[in-house]
Amino acid sequence: MLPIGPLMVEHRLIEKMVPLILKETDRAESKGDINFRFVEMALDFFRTYADRCHHGKEEDILFRELAKKKLSVNHERIMNELIEEHRTGRGIVKALAEHQEFLRGGDPKSFSEVLGRLKDIANFYPRHIEKEDKHFFLPAMDYFSPSEKEALLREEREFDGNFVHLVYKDRLAAAKSLISAG
Repeated sequence: MLPIGPLMVEHRLIEKMVPLILKETDRAESKGDINFRFVEMALDFFRTYADRCHHGKEEDILFRELAKKKLSVNHERIMNELIEEHRTGRGIVKALAEHQEFLRGGDPKSFSEVLGRLKDIANFYPRHIEKEDKHFFLPAMDYFSPSEKEALLREEREFDGNFVHLVYKDRLAAAKSLISAG
């Protein structure tokens, strides 16, 4: 298996969240309310799975190693665009979280902002994934030898194996701070 295999499998899971977001935005627009539990789940999904896990492997493993290679001008440009798109995705998710908090606090203007950020996520990820899947991942593999590809795949597996422990270590720290603050 190529090191892009697990990343592409993760893309399929991210793609499954997009129609759920669109279904919730349609429901919210017709009912005039937000399902806060769904938004919390979407925030966790995009913060934890899409960004920390998936983009973590892309940026901290694949892109790190590609940066050591003499990339074509086109591939270097695309990789830099992808890194910037990851930042954009983080910004959209951060804005969604902020507007949801304002809405919970009673700010009615935030209703449309929450819907807008959900729609932004639903528009952003399919285009971003298409760029990676169809225009970058496979050509990027040509820069690596078979042994380098194996090493990348091994590092991705180690990352995944450690990831759940990192997530719950962070959640434990957050729980401790909640108890200490209260």
